Amino acid sequence: MKIAPIDIAHKSFSRKMMGLDPQEVADFLKLVSDEMESLISERNSLKQSQREKELQIIEFKERDELLKNTITTATKMSDKIRGDSERESKLLINDAHQKAEMIVRDARDSLKKIYQEIADLKKIRMQFENNMKALVQSHLTMIEQGQNVMPSPKVGHETATSQLKTSVQMKDEDKIKQNISQAISKATRVDLEMK
Repeated sequence: MKIAPIDIAHKSFSRKMMGLDPQEVADFLKLVSDEMESLISERNSLKQSQREKELQIIEFKERDELLKNTITTATKMSDKIRGDSERESKLLINDAHQKAEMIVRDARDSLKKIYQEIADLKKIRMQFENNMKALVQSHLTMIEQGQNVMPSPKVGHETATSQLKTSVQMKDEDKIKQNISQAISKATRVDLEMK
C-alpha cells in the first residue's frame, strides 16, 4: 500500500488510556509528511533529470551513429574518388604515350621522306652534272672539230684577225669551263649543306 504525505498528515489514531500526547504525534506526523513530500519532490526531480539525461544519451547515440555513417560514407567516397582519379590518370598517361608514339612515328616517316627526297635530289643533281659535262664536252669537241675543218688562213691581216678570233674563242672556252666549274662547286656545297 502506497502512503502519500497527505495521508500521514491527516492520519488519526484511536485514543486509549495512557496514550501518547496527541500534539507531539501530530507535530511528528507533520514533520514526517513534510520530509516525505520533500523526498517525493526530489525523487520526481531526479526522475525528470534522468529522463532528460536518457533523452540526451539517445540523442548523443543518434549523433554518434550519424557521425559514424558520415565517416563511413566519406571514406567510401574518398576511396571511390581516389580510384577514379587513379584510373583517369592511367588513361591520361596511356593516351599521352600513344600520342607520343604517333608523333615519333610521324617524325620517323617524315625523316624517311626527307632522306628519300635528298637521295632523289642527289640523283637528279648527278644526272644534271653528267648531262652538263657531256654537253660542254660535246661543244668543246665541236669547236675543236670546227677549227680542224676550217683552218685559219695565214695571210697577214686575215691571219691576225683569225688569231684574234681564236684567242677570243679560247677565252670564251675558258670562261665557259670556269662557269661550269663554279656551278658544279656551288651544287656540291648545297648538297653538303643539305646533309
